[in-house]
Amino acid sequence: MSTSTLPRIVATDLDGTLLTSDGTVSPRTRKALQAAQAAGAEIVFVTARAPRGVRDIAEQAGVTGTAICSNGAIVYDLATDEITASAPLDRVAARQVGSALAAALPGVGLAVETGRAVLTERGYTRRVSHDLAYYREVGSVFDEDEPIVKLLALSSAHTADEMVTAVLATVEGLAEVTHSGVPGLLEISAPGVTKAGTLARLCGERGVTAGEVVAFGDMPNDLAVLAYAGAGYAMANAHHLVLAAIERRTSSNDEDGVAAVLEDLYG
Repeated sequence: MSTSTLPRIVATDLDGTLLTSDGTVSPRTRKALQAAQAAGAEIVFVTARAPRGVRDIAEQAGVTGTAICSNGAIVYDLATDEITASAPLDRVAARQVGSALAAALPGVGLAVETGRAVLTERGYTRRVSHDLAYYREVGSVFDEDEPIVKLLALSSAHTADEMVTAVLATVEGLAEVTHSGVPGLLEISAPGVTKAGTLARLCGERGVTAGEVVAFGDMPNDLAVLAYAGAGYAMANAHHLVLAAIERRTSSNDEDGVAAVLEDLYG
C-alpha cells in the first residue's frame, strides 16, 4: 500500500481490543502503534473508560493526542489532562431513564460517571480496582449537582444483552443504551452520543474522511465505529453481535490482533 493511501487515523477500543486480558499494552502492540505514528497516523483511543482510566494506557502505548472517552461523551486531551468537550445526559431525562430501569429490572443498582468520579447508590456494588479512590456513595445519583456523563445500571440477575432488550423500547429518544462486555452492566449516554458520532466529528475537524480511518473493536458499543471506518476490524474474541455484523477480522487481543493489522499497513 502506498503512503498516500495509508489510514490517517487509527481508532481503537482498549479493553478486549488493544489491551491484553491483563489490561496491559504488549511490546509488539506498542511497537506497531509507534510505527503507525511515525508514518503520520494519529492514534485515537475510543473507549468506554473515563479519562482517568486512559492516561496510564497512553503512557504504556507511547500515545499522545486525543482520546474519546465514556462511549463518546467526553473528548480528552492526553497531554494536558483536560476534558475539551463533553455531552452529559439531561437530568430530567436521566430520572425518566432511571424510573424505566427500576420498572424493567427490579433491584437494579445505579451509578453515575461524572468524567472525574463515580457516584454510586447502595445497590451499585461494582468496584474497579484502579478506580477505588474515585467512588463516592450517595443516596440518589439524580440529586447530586454533578454532570451525568454516563448513567450505569448494574443487575446480578440479568446479562447485559437481556438488560438492553428489557429497556430499549422504553428509553428510546431519551438516551443511548449500550454495553461494553461487563456482566450485567448497561452504559447509558445522552441521545445521539456514541463513540462513532464523536469520532466522526473529530475526523471532520481534521479533514479526515471515513475512508481514511482504520478501526478496531470487540463489543456492541464499538459496532458503529467499525461500520463508520473505511476499514473496521472485529477482534477474534469479539461479542457475537460484532462478529455477525463485521466482515473484517483480526486475531484476538491476547494475540496482538491490532498490531497484526498495523504491521501490514505501516510496516
